[in-house]
Amino acid sequence: MNSSGPSQSEAIAALGERLRAARVGAGLTPVQLAEIAGVSRAAIYRYEAGHPIRVDTLGRIADQLDVSIASFLGVEVEYISSALSFFERMRQIEEKADRISVMFGPISYLLTTDQYDDLLPDVLRESVPQDVPDRTRALTEIDSLVEVLLARKRAYRARRQNLVGLLSAAELEVFCTSGFVGSQEFAGKSARCNAARAELDHIIDMLKHEPMGVQLGVLVDSMPGASFQIFRRAEHAELAISPFRLGALANVRLGVATITSAPEVVAKHEAMTEQLWNRSLKGREAAEWLSKMRARIL
Repeated sequence: MNSSGPSQSEAIAALGERLRAARVGAGLTPVQLAEIAGVSRAAIYRYEAGHPIRVDTLGRIADQLDVSIASFLGVEVEYISSALSFFERMRQIEEKADRISVMFGPISYLLTTDQYDDLLPDVLRESVPQDVPDRTRALTEIDSLVEVLLARKRAYRARRQNLVGLLSAAELEVFCTSGFVGSQEFAGKSARCNAARAELDHIIDMLKHEPMGVQLGVLVDSMPGASFQIFRRAEHAELAISPFRLGALANVRLGVATITSAPEVVAKHEAMTEQLWNRSLKGREAAEWLSKMRARIL
């Protein structure tokens, strides 16, 4: 086995995970995919479970899901235009990771409260404009997307991997003043602002008490525009860059996310994460800074 990357059996299993994520994102059941790709239902279940798949069969499935064979094989970069597919891939990768580095604004979903989950479906529905042609499908997908997100949080709470989170003070301030909303139409309503501030209070509490396995840093100056997450397991690491947002003015419709394990790209993002971490506020100093911010915006 090559210690610098996954074994061949792990690579085949990862192909099955990518296949499942693409199928889920396309809104297809295994039976439906089997029918349009001309394979048996049992075959789809086997492939998603990590059994080998012939290249010609993979090609037929890839055509139906509008995904390149290279992307299924994890060659270079996975490009994912479906938020549902992307968060399913996040769930799959997080499940195996030992360490997670997060720069997702304004807060990491894995660290949000249960009350956040109660509001999230409404917020995501609000984010879908009334006049878009794919509105019906987008609304239908939200229930599936929320199920995937909840599964991610359950898995994280069960395993409690080491998590390093970088938070933007500026984005947190916007989150608290606009509120936990999906569109400007709902921005500023007191109940939604209170919900956002409850999440801020939760972050402040974590900074004060520093729960085991969680390290948080607060950046009070500029941050990169793109949100990203690094998953590390032994010598293997993967990088996910996302245009999708679950906080203020959520977006689960438009954008192309990328996932890669290319060593150079991962190393550059890890170096940037370390640089940002070193200049961030931490612990009680960060809690005090955010508490003053909270008092200012009330």
